[in-house]
Amino acid sequence: MAWWRQRTERGVAPWVRTRLRTAPGAAVAFGVLVLVTAFLAAALPRALDAYETKGLRQEIAGAPPAATSVELSAPQPGLEIAQSTREKAVRPPALAAVRRAALARLPAPLRADTTESAYGVRTSKSLVGLNHWLPVIDAPPRFTLVAQSGLAAHATVRGGRLPIAAGEVTADTRKVEAAVTEATARTLRLRVGSVIDVDGFGGAPLVVRITGIVEPRHPQGGYWSAEPVLRTPGVAADAPVPPQFYWDAGLLLAPGAAPVLLGSQGQPELYWRFAPATDRLTAQDVPGLVSRIASLEGGPELLRMREVAGGTAAVATDLETVVGSYTTTRAAITPVVAVGAFGIGAVAAVVLVMAGGLVAARRAAELALLRARGGSLRGIAGRLLAETAVVAAPAAAAGLLLAVLTVDEARLLPAVLGASAVALLACAVLPVRAVVAHRRPRAHAERDDLAHARPGRRRTVAELTVLVLAVGSVVALRRRGASSAGDLLVSAAPVLVGLIAALVLVRLYPLPLRWAARPAARGRGAVGFLSLARAGRSSTVGVALPLLALLLALTTAAFGGSVLAGVSDARDRAALLATGADARIAGPGEVTPLPAGVAGAVRKVAGVRAVTAVRIERTAELTPGGAGAKEGLTLIGVEPASYARLARQTGLGAFPAEVLKPKGAQGAGTGRVLNAVASPGLAERLGRAPRRITSLAGDITVRISAVRSRTPAAPGADFLLVDAAGLTHSDPTTLLATGAALDAPALRTAVRGAGKGLTVTSRDEERAALSDAPLQAGAERIYTTAALAGAGYAVLALLLSLLQSAPERAALLARLRTMGLTSRQGRRLLSLDALPQALLAASGGTLAGWATVRLLAPGIDLERLALATAAGRVPVIGASLRTDVWSLLLPAAGTVLLAWAVAVAQAWWAGRRTSITELRTGGMR
Repeated sequence: MAWWRQRTERGVAPWVRTRLRTAPGAAVAFGVLVLVTAFLAAALPRALDAYETKGLRQEIAGAPPAATSVELSAPQPGLEIAQSTREKAVRPPALAAVRRAALARLPAPLRADTTESAYGVRTSKSLVGLNHWLPVIDAPPRFTLVAQSGLAAHATVRGGRLPIAAGEVTADTRKVEAAVTEATARTLRLRVGSVIDVDGFGGAPLVVRITGIVEPRHPQGGYWSAEPVLRTPGVAADAPVPPQFYWDAGLLLAPGAAPVLLGSQGQPELYWRFAPATDRLTAQDVPGLVSRIASLEGGPELLRMREVAGGTAAVATDLETVVGSYTTTRAAITPVVAVGAFGIGAVAAVVLVMAGGLVAARRAAELALLRARGGSLRGIAGRLLAETAVVAAPAAAAGLLLAVLTVDEARLLPAVLGASAVALLACAVLPVRAVVAHRRPRAHAERDDLAHARPGRRRTVAELTVLVLAVGSVVALRRRGASSAGDLLVSAAPVLVGLIAALVLVRLYPLPLRWAARPAARGRGAVGFLSLARAGRSSTVGVALPLLALLLALTTAAFGGSVLAGVSDARDRAALLATGADARIAGPGEVTPLPAGVAGAVRKVAGVRAVTAVRIERTAELTPGGAGAKEGLTLIGVEPASYARLARQTGLGAFPAEVLKPKGAQGAGTGRVLNAVASPGLAERLGRAPRRITSLAGDITVRISAVRSRTPAAPGADFLLVDAAGLTHSDPTTLLATGAALDAPALRTAVRGAGKGLTVTSRDEERAALSDAPLQAGAERIYTTAALAGAGYAVLALLLSLLQSAPERAALLARLRTMGLTSRQGRRLLSLDALPQALLAASGGTLAGWATVRLLAPGIDLERLALATAAGRVPVIGASLRTDVWSLLLPAAGTVLLAWAVAVAQAWWAGRRTSITELRTGGMR
């Protein structure tokens, strides 16, 4: 009869049901372990998919609509075509028909957001406004005339009404209506009823009457921002030297007035603009998206578009650049995340294997008896497989379901594969272990403790192979860095280092026990000697597997915590480099001197400890010694004592205040040679001789007295730091405030009351902004999970090891109590019995975690993982791993404390039970 059929002869209990009823607690604990592990195995790939997808969508949504929009454009119909046919081609029905056909031809996965898309006719070349009352910079303003669809749905009328096309508008019409936005009306002094004469329409100008002032409902959306001039006028310039600046604005015509643009000299063109829809876009669509965009711009998809828009139509977009930026960031982050993910998977697998191995060791006598009575390996393995599958399969399915419900916006297949792998491993460990251990029946069990065991040749070869792999992994990671998520050898570096540490500890485990047992044997009490003797007689499986699980878990926790600590340090550094202090107060461009009362108002804000005033001149120039152009630099005037104190507190180029003070008989004031602190690049250009500097703060002569790579006032620029007392105009342009708990809103309120146009940049706000990007935030959550999972699996491995040996320890305590052992001695015995393995694992895990961080730090670059974007920020030097003391010591200390607490609890519980109960006949202990 096949083993998987649960039918038996009458009077014989089914195997699986009997085993589950015999040990329901163990079955429940095993099910919980499988459920949690399956949940992690299913949730991890889904979490990766989710944050990568969210990052892609936010990258596209956060980019300027002018860059992400896909624009299909065509020149005006040719002059060889009849005038009526040309006018019909630009009227709304014809344009709408092309739009519908183009939407249908957009290749997947590219989809359009129709609410922010638009089409129409526009002048690709702006036309001059002839009215004398229009504001002039260097030249008269120019206007882009646009007949765009959907104005009523995207704007709110604040004055007048929307433009209409009165009668039938043709190319010869010279009077039309238009609307402008509030920003355009305010800048160009327009109001309802204003009439603008637009040049470029042959003999007579086009008369445009303003009938409405509108306010954009979604000014940052694709409808208004794909062509920003429609929303907000800008300043443009002609090519001649010197350039002639002028206002460039948009006039919104009625869609029915589009034919009038055919009579202009503004090179009218037809366009259909499609804003990308991101709600169904996923990270897996990126390769296809880039390929389809390339095809749209110059491939088969462009030919399909030309079938509906004309043979000269073109498609233009910068969406592939935006997606490329996302891809670059993801490619830099994914290998680092793969290291943490590999660590979680390895620890989970080892704990599952350990759980099965401990069960097999506990049931060794039972399985040996079955083999001795004629049980086949196939039959025993089949029954063990059925016994574990009944628990593991539903638990893994529940973990998969929980992961699917917890993490949305992700693929199902990787989660199913992960949960299935956990279920398969959980089901296979016990049968495989039993088959290997009981290949042939044995009359007597051989001694299998660490003190007696001698490593064989196969074990030595296997350990040397693992050592070679670990060395190769570490060397590859240090040389190449974590540059590829598919390089499993590099991703396994922390796991391999922890594995080597575990193998070394297993080999060395008997030595400290022997050294400690000698003085314990000479002592008067028996408790110490008994505990050490029992620890030395622990089985190989009962020590090796828990040690391996504990060391891998502690190493993973330490590595994950070190990554998080390195990320936090890099973000703190980046925020400090962005502000130079805890808060930075300045006027527009840090050019205008601050009002007199600003410094006093800032000092009165709660939490402000010190305020340092500086004058920053970014347009200062170095006067050349001979012929040649002047070289630009950033000149900073400071009060030496307060600024030196600030530099020392922030750690940005600390220097003694005496460096800036004059030497000898020179007094304070202008006209003397000023001592200066310079950046390395500027110091090399200036040399040690006095040099002349010209700036708006006054002309000065400086001599370099010290060189520093950073300074709080200008962390990312070549700077020259001088005493402000030597400047002709020393009024401060920037305030640098420090304090333990600065209140940014209170600072803004105080600054607003002291002057206008001032900005407050808070270091805490800059720090928070660095954590908002989905890619970085998701990767950080993965490492947080790695650290927590490592600590959790360490606790679980310890508990499984202690619970497996609990019946044996209880029986030992009962026997010793019949020989006169007191309760106090019993508690000491069990405590000391559990501590050797816990202490060894804790110390080994701490050393392994420290070594892992030290070995792998040169190959792990955390800058992309820590910072949302490198563009526009001062480069952060040293964004790498650092040893986090808490991640090293807390899990290790918790392991030792937990082992001691479990031993004390077991001793207390055993003291409440009688020795007869523990030593009953037929017990398995």
